[in-house]
Amino acid sequence: MSEESLYRRAEKRADEKIAFYKHLFSFIGVNLMLIILNFLTLGNGDGWWFYWITIFWAIGLLVHFLKVFVLNGKLDGNRDEMIEKEMEKLRK
Repeated sequence: MSEESLYRRAEKRADEKIAFYKHLFSFIGVNLMLIILNFLTLGNGDGWWFYWITIFWAIGLLVHFLKVFVLNGKLDGNRDEMIEKEMEKLRK
């Protein structure tokens, strides 16, 4: 693999990690504001509602985490390598 190709892959991975951390910080900030807002409006008889938003957003955040840190390109794969493997299978 060429140095330029390695650099592009590393750059892509770094961008994915930065995007995840931005997602995480916005999740924390917005949900803190929602908890405060919910607490301040409890007297209206609405009850607790912030957790619905938090639960579904947390699912999205978990999927984002898995994609970036656990699967880290296993689903994307290297297209060139996949093409080579398929060509080898077809040659047999």
